[in-house]
Amino acid sequence: MIRRLLAAALTLGVAIVLLIAVWPQLLHLEWHPIIAQVVSMRGASVAIAAAGLIALAIVGTVSASARRLTGSLALLLVVFGVASLAVLATRGFGSEAFAGKLGGDITVVSWNTLGDAPGSAAIAQLALDSGADIVTLPETTAQTGVEVADLMTAAGSPMWVQTIAFDEISPARSTTLLISTALGAYTVQESLGNTSTLPTVIATPDDGSGPTIAAVHPVAPVPGLMDDWRADQTWLSEICSGGNMILAGDFNATLDHWGRLASSDDSDFGSCLDAGSVSGNAAVGTWPAGLPALLGTPIDHVLFTPNWTVSGMRVVQELDDLGSDHRPIVVQLTPAS
Repeated sequence: MIRRLLAAALTLGVAIVLLIAVWPQLLHLEWHPIIAQVVSMRGASVAIAAAGLIALAIVGTVSASARRLTGSLALLLVVFGVASLAVLATRGFGSEAFAGKLGGDITVVSWNTLGDAPGSAAIAQLALDSGADIVTLPETTAQTGVEVADLMTAAGSPMWVQTIAFDEISPARSTTLLISTALGAYTVQESLGNTSTLPTVIATPDDGSGPTIAAVHPVAPVPGLMDDWRADQTWLSEICSGGNMILAGDFNATLDHWGRLASSDDSDFGSCLDAGSVSGNAAVGTWPAGLPALLGTPIDHVLFTPNWTVSGMRVVQELDDLGSDHRPIVVQLTPAS
């Protein structure tokens, strides 16, 4: 009797844990420690569940007395895995199709460089190969930003460079934004505020005719900084509240964290849409670069107001050996008709 009660309690406990892992929004737990990290790694969770199934099968084979328990737990893991895969499938396992670039289209490249790790030449080459009009570079110093701009200018693609650094000690506390001179002159608006621990650069067009552009880097949801992470996400969602805006960078959050921050059923974050969600790439992980993309977490994003639409996106996976722990993303935006 006691064994059955313990088995039932264990099964119920596992069921609750798996329910929270697959759908924390049901109980509004997606902003809580541990849960915030677990829900961001849906692909890895499916792989862990598969490994768990194998382990349970082995135990059930060896021990006849444990088969009822292992069978119940295996069923829960199957349900969890299927539900998680269904969520990932709706977000998209990757679509790298790009429409031909037209006049008025804007190409955005975003890459958290882990303190300039790939080097200015690699960053500039990616931007040039992609035809970038906007390059957002979290954890990238002003010196590297200038070097990238010089290389792009020499190749016929001159860029404005703006950097905000919270200190000169750690490159992680710098964020750099490059904007094509073809988009006109831009001015950084520091009066709008900033993210708490790592800097965000917001620039507006001097003539008022182009999009407001932000290179963003909210802090990660780690113990001791959860309040800052929540505040950063909330502030950025308020910034992305309308008008003509493009936000790009390392958001340290996935779609699972943003449900409460969407201003309507038609938006993903504030009044903005997520390029990954729109293009079928929202299940492709950008961090860490050391894991296969479908096991990683998609925390690097390009967001935009509804006056834009996505005409192409890809998570760049061939540069994983250049030193950064993030994969770059390339997004092409087209003015909405």
